[in-house]
Amino acid sequence: MLARYGGAGVLAWDNNQTRGTLGWRTEQGPHDATLLDLLPHAERLLGTGAQSADLAHFVHHQTQDRYDVLRSKPMQLADAQRISSEDVDALHRVASKYYRLIVIDSGNDESDPMWRRMIDHTDQLVVATTTRDDHAEAGALLLEALADRDERSARLAAGAVTIVTQADPGATSRDVNHITTGFTPLTREVVTIPHDPAMVDGLLRYGALRPATQRAWLAAAAAVARGL
Repeated sequence: MLARYGGAGVLAWDNNQTRGTLGWRTEQGPHDATLLDLLPHAERLLGTGAQSADLAHFVHHQTQDRYDVLRSKPMQLADAQRISSEDVDALHRVASKYYRLIVIDSGNDESDPMWRRMIDHTDQLVVATTTRDDHAEAGALLLEALADRDERSARLAAGAVTIVTQADPGATSRDVNHITTGFTPLTREVVTIPHDPAMVDGLLRYGALRPATQRAWLAAAAAVARGL
């Protein structure tokens, strides 16, 4: 949404050491590069002679939705692709040079240095959850952990946007309201997304979504943009 309606220059970065799946849900470019391939070239890409075309060897352009994806490598075990806080800093410097907006997709392991460093670079936090109680509880606990971490993290938590997706087609409006009511006092805004078969499996494309789902995601993007 932010790329389709906000212009080009948007990167989605899979910042996950344990089976990040963003690459499985998005288009693959003419290569199979991941952030592990980009890291050794970070200093060169930050140099004055580097061009945006050089970065195309490491990111995967989404032709319909107009953004790029920096993949992790979910086929490898986490201990075979361990990313440090310094690596996150290097990747963020590269991303900041070439993109005006960076959307970082992460796991929810608050003990992971990769996750903690991501939070240090975050301007607007988005908590993605579903109408399942266990998913919602995990999101709420994450917000509580951030609130206790330090003053800046507490501000991020209070100013966060919670997006509640109706993952279960059988979920009722009462189920949705139960989850949204729980997050309302914890975050700045709560947005709900209806169940949509196009979000269950396969590539994620805005054009494949139902009109009601498209409108809901537009509202979610607007809520996020209000915090930037």
